[in-house]
Amino acid sequence: MNRIVLWFLGTASAVVLMFGYHTSTSGPQATTPIPAGTFTPPSAQPSAAGTSTVTGDVAQTQWGPVQVQLTLQGGKITAVSVPQYPNGNHRDAEINEYALPILINETVQAQSSQIDMVSGATVTSDGYIRSLQSALDQAG
Repeated sequence: MNRIVLWFLGTASAVVLMFGYHTSTSGPQATTPIPAGTFTPPSAQPSAAGTSTVTGDVAQTQWGPVQVQLTLQGGKITAVSVPQYPNGNHRDAEINEYALPILINETVQAQSSQIDMVSGATVTSDGYIRSLQSALDQAG
């Protein structure tokens, strides 16, 4: 009798926990907002000393949008920022805290969109590469 009661309580607990678990797809997708006045339209904008900033198209992924912004000087990528990326929950933030610096470093080293994806961040990597290619296309 005790085994039946323990089995029933264990099963009931497992079912309650399963239905109470919230995944990153169970709510609205939160992204890092672009502060007012800092949005760069998706086109090259020349600035001082031959430096230009190019913002790629927003790549929609299953976990949220990803957008890459490049700073180019003399046709060379000198800096990369990611104004939008999935960060709707703790796991998204953890993955992107690890993955984005790797993707940015590889972009600056490769000077192209021919970079490796980051293991464990495949969705973000795919969105990053699509937005990066869009920015490079706009830069010419």
